[in-house]
Amino acid sequence: MVGYELIIGSSLDAQFGPVLLFGAGGKLVEVFHDRAIALPPLNTTLARRMMEQTQIYKALKGVRGRKSVDLAALEQLMVVFSQLVVEQRWIKEIDINPLLASPEQLIALDARIILHEPDIREDQLPKLAIRPYPQQYVGQWTMRNGTPVTIRPIRPEDEPLMVQFHKTLSEESVYFRYFHLIKLQSRVAHKRLTRICFIDYDREMALVVEAQNPETQTREILAVGRLSKLHNTNEAEFAILVSDRYQCQGIGTELLQRLLKVGRNEQLSRITADILVDNYAMQKVCQKLGFLITPTDDQTVVKAEIDLKNSNFKN
Repeated sequence: MVGYELIIGSSLDAQFGPVLLFGAGGKLVEVFHDRAIALPPLNTTLARRMMEQTQIYKALKGVRGRKSVDLAALEQLMVVFSQLVVEQRWIKEIDINPLLASPEQLIALDARIILHEPDIREDQLPKLAIRPYPQQYVGQWTMRNGTPVTIRPIRPEDEPLMVQFHKTLSEESVYFRYFHLIKLQSRVAHKRLTRICFIDYDREMALVVEAQNPETQTREILAVGRLSKLHNTNEAEFAILVSDRYQCQGIGTELLQRLLKVGRNEQLSRITADILVDNYAMQKVCQKLGFLITPTDDQTVVKAEIDLKNSNFKN
């Protein structure tokens, strides 16, 4: 069989817990040391970035007239492998070596799995350094105009959609969100969007409202709601940004309501936000959901605040 011998594996790190490995495999895996490591779970974007860090990736793309291997299939295999490591926490070590990759197929020629000792309790198992994608916060909803949408946590691969989303925002929407005008070029900069889309779900939660454009039949983001934990506290701040074309459809209220549910599920005690005095729409949404609006030392800003332990916001 003609192809490239690869290795995909996972082992434990004393600091980070399960760590993934990808690289050149086979009998000479310890000789060439051509490998990349990453933290699970992976998505297709992170899987491709992991491959790109290795020397063998150049060959996988096709060299000297040889066809490229099925990189998309290899990405999916790495994503599924990382999900196995995340979901089956009793796995201590696992690797597929060699994984034969050819333009036609991917074949696992050998594999091994080592489990944790049977006397270890589940709460003693090593924890993941990165929290898995919070699938429990994915849900469907319908806007006032009857358009069905999906509300879900943001993903790293949402960056292109976020670029298009920012192109739909007016200066007023940008000003209400950031308290000053930010040029489009700065808002869609790759470095900034990478930080916004690739988040640690333990420290913050960003929900996007996604729908299919009826004209182009492509996915688009209509709004973003973000909940960011405050350092060394059990509190968080929220922020919401809705595309001008989809305002007055109930999106802001629904997003904030879901962020409150997230806050309660994550055991937060308080959620706050600074809102410009002129942003009457956001203040009205907050009041409807039980927030207390109070003035601040800055006359242009008010503070919205809700105590999650004692409030009964609308579900």
